[in-house]
Amino acid sequence: MQVDTTIEFKPKQRRGLIVWVYSLRQLKNLKRYGLVHYVSRKLKYVILYLDETGFEETMEKIEHLHFVRNVEPSYRPDVEMNFADKIGTKAAYQVADDDGFDVEEMNTTIRLAENV
Repeated sequence: MQVDTTIEFKPKQRRGLIVWVYSLRQLKNLKRYGLVHYVSRKLKYVILYLDETGFEETMEKIEHLHFVRNVEPSYRPDVEMNFADKIGTKAAYQVADDDGFDVEEMNTTIRLAENV
């Protein structure tokens, strides 16, 4: 009997959600929607991680709960995090939509107050 060992582990794509609440008494209700990562008892907010599939529908359900004040999605998955090819070049200062600003690199010399 041969066992197939080529099973790959693929993590689920998740997205963070910040939920501002009036009271933390209903914290157990939020656990039904996703993984509770952090709870701030002083500022009364909860950070949840939800699956990327069905994220919008779940966010709308959470918004309509009576103890929820505000809901903010995390924008981190939308931001490009590869900066290796842009560091130290003019491309780091360029914006995708060209708004007419030009960046010029200038050689500046530092003068001390004693030599002025």
